[in-house]
Amino acid sequence: MLSTHDLACLRGDRRLFRDLSISLAPGRLLRVEGANGSGKTSLLRLLAGLALPAAGEVRWQGRPIRRQREAYAQALVYLGHLGGLKDELTPLENLRIEADLCGLPAPAPALQAALDHWGLTRQAALPLRVLSAGQKRRAALARLNLATAPLWILDEPFNALDVDAVAALGRQIEGHLARGGLAVVTSHMALPIAPAQMQSVRLA
Repeated sequence: MLSTHDLACLRGDRRLFRDLSISLAPGRLLRVEGANGSGKTSLLRLLAGLALPAAGEVRWQGRPIRRQREAYAQALVYLGHLGGLKDELTPLENLRIEADLCGLPAPAPALQAALDHWGLTRQAALPLRVLSAGQKRRAALARLNLATAPLWILDEPFNALDVDAVAALGRQIEGHLARGGLAVVTSHMALPIAPAQMQSVRLA
């Protein structure tokens, strides 16, 4: 369902990668590996349609994503490594805004249940700025509990999580794959995902 064809990426005058062709089928996770500065985040932004490649193209269901921008945006969840949350808002407010932007049906009980799942019951009404790094990461991950999109693109989603939260996220991703979803993930740690569900690409 997701593929790249001779994809190339530049950062200024520096070429990060070129001739990158990958294919990801339903029920599979693509792990993007490489050293810092190798272009992992840049690749995820290209896959999410947030940046344009220097050459080549990204396709969804066999069609270039540039020709189906609105439909493709509705088919994916993108979680950047910074989380995309506003520090002056509460986790509950952040999640409600995210749901509204994505057009997700999210009544108040569903929003609260998503935060409860990530152990943020007592923090739901606190400004995000007073939360720990791990709590902020879990607040960002709560959007996955509302997601119906088949494609998850996650940049370092395990950062700042404790052991229990790492295991919980691993189970959530595996459940998404078992339902026929797809995921693209960068991580510096070993992923708690069954090897049979994974493939990888390494950027130099």
